[in-house]
Amino acid sequence: MSTASGTITEKGKTWYLEDIEVGMVGSYTAEVTEDLIQAFADASGDDNPLHLDEEYASTTMFKGRIAHGMLSASFLSTIFGTIFPGPGGIYMTQNLKFTAPVRIGDVVTATAEVDEVLAAKGRVHYVCTCTVGDKKVVVGDAWIMPARRGK
Repeated sequence: MSTASGTITEKGKTWYLEDIEVGMVGSYTAEVTEDLIQAFADASGDDNPLHLDEEYASTTMFKGRIAHGMLSASFLSTIFGTIFPGPGGIYMTQNLKFTAPVRIGDVVTATAEVDEVLAAKGRVHYVCTCTVGDKKVVVGDAWIMPARRGK
């Protein structure tokens, strides 16, 4: 584990199904920048002016530009694919609810906590949250199929 709190934050290690227990947590933190929003728009094809055009966005209920909700949610994918369980894991399902906007300059912390391990089926259930400070901006859950030793 990577921090005093026991939260896993280091990329590159594979956490095998046999090593995963209820209560374990993976985390990833990133600052949302102008460049990151533009790169996400380019990669996803989502060029909604709410994300890219301040003049337009200022006329909306958000009173200014906001990041794509899926940009914040993609930080959960970073956890699952590179941190916990990491390389070899298969992302099976994800349920998400977007609860607050994220803006340029916000620092988003994504966390995924194990709340169920189905060893016989090779699946792990995670409770997922993205926060900016103390405010939850994304909540949800996911099922992941971690790698198994020797398979």
